[in-house]
Amino acid sequence: DSGRKLPYTVVAVEREDRPVMLHTHKTNIIARHLIEGGRVPGLVGAEIVKSEVTIGRSRFDFQLKQEEIDIYLEVKSCTLFGGCVAMFPDAVTARGKRHVEELARLAEAGAKCVVLFIVGSLEPDYFMPEYHTDLAFSQALLAAKSQVNVIALGVGWNPDLTLKEEVKTLKIPWDVVEHEARDRGSYLLILRLTDAKSVEVGSLGVLEFKPGYYIYVGSAMKNLAKRIERHKRLRKKMHWHIDYLRRVCDFHAAFPIRSSERIECLLAEAVKEVSEFEITDFGSSDCACRSHLFYMPQDPLNSRLFHRMLQSFRMQKPIPCVIG
Repeated sequence: DSGRKLPYTVVAVEREDRPVMLHTHKTNIIARHLIEGGRVPGLVGAEIVKSEVTIGRSRFDFQLKQEEIDIYLEVKSCTLFGGCVAMFPDAVTARGKRHVEELARLAEAGAKCVVLFIVGSLEPDYFMPEYHTDLAFSQALLAAKSQVNVIALGVGWNPDLTLKEEVKTLKIPWDVVEHEARDRGSYLLILRLTDAKSVEVGSLGVLEFKPGYYIYVGSAMKNLAKRIERHKRLRKKMHWHIDYLRRVCDFHAAFPIRSSERIECLLAEAVKEVSEFEITDFGSSDCACRSHLFYMPQDPLNSRLFHRMLQSFRMQKPIPCVIG
């Protein structure tokens, strides 16, 4: 195809000797197969009337009919999972939020509406909206749950990428989502320093920083998003230790970990385990921790240990289970 931007299409990856389907266009094929086979709870006996149905500003995947009742169905592909939990989305989705809100409006007008999440693994037992990454989508789904039927199904793949026969219905712990999906919690701020610097850090005096990546652990039990946005800015009044280091570093990434509990110190201990060393007394003047700033010579985003640590706090903390 001469119109392609890239020569290849990523269809699937192998994770712990199991294939995980990434080709999102396959998701609707799977959904059709499950609907026609009577494998979707609440949609047994439903027939597909039309695909790609446009209503208002949104286009939904399917229009179904079940006992003369029209049903509008939106399908989402979920590839973010670990241990017993699957979450969606893995990036901010304004389109997904709009779909949920449009379905809720249709439901208020008397239509029957469904959101179906196809989870690409049979391991998880629970599904939740990923409120750490996309709070707006998560709150929209939470608000719509009394009007829109939210279903999460786990599927598995054979080595030849054929669909396994087993289908698993995942539980959705709405009480956990309602309690935790708020703009509060802790965060990881990753800064990149390209050259060695001597930096005067408030009461700590002049500190020497070598090139590499610095992971700062902070918290904000209200207005968490604004706190992270403040760290991204260079122009601001110096207040915290991290403000002084931020002046000489590039912003690299930030990861909110929304929680009703104060987990900042637990998070600092976990980051310490995956980092090379800590900067003593940095950012920890109001707690018993030795530090809340840690150094890694290589990009943490390329570290499997870092991602497993982050995943454990985002997914295992609200629902304890073993993260693979």
